Amino acid sequence: MIHIDNQLDFPDAALLERAASLTLELAPPLNVEFEFDPAHADLSIVLTDDRHLHELNLDYLGVDSPTDVLSFPAAEIDPETEDLYLGDIAISIPRATQQAQNAGHNVEAEMQLLVVHGVLHLLGYDHGTDGEKSVMWAEQAKVLERLGLSRIQIEE
Repeated sequence: MIHIDNQLDFPDAALLERAASLTLELAPPLNVEFEFDPAHADLSIVLTDDRHLHELNLDYLGVDSPTDVLSFPAAEIDPETEDLYLGDIAISIPRATQQAQNAGHNVEAEMQLLVVHGVLHLLGYDHGTDGEKSVMWAEQAKVLERLGLSRIQIEE
């Protein structure tokens, strides 16, 4: 199950749920020690603001600035449902809106990109090295193409 905490009333949360679901379907997990079934994998997405992302970035990564998306992998089995809880993703809607304007596409496309990117992190993908980035960007491109967003990409 994908839980969306829509703190800023993003108008199309279902679009984001679809992007997360498709990512779970298409991208093989890299860090899951348990048997992986996308139908029995849970995650949470928090749609919030720059202040919240700034606090999280400082508290967890020691970076004193806001960012667009953060992922907090868990990879734990829920004792009640026995489903795999992958973790949490936090996205700044104002930052996504600004990035969409700068890139010349709509905020819905940017938000889907950030969801895909965040879910890939929950699945163990990273972009700390050129090799890791190449693998992660290939998986990201595969999902974005299926979403009809093949021309959209993460800016670094």
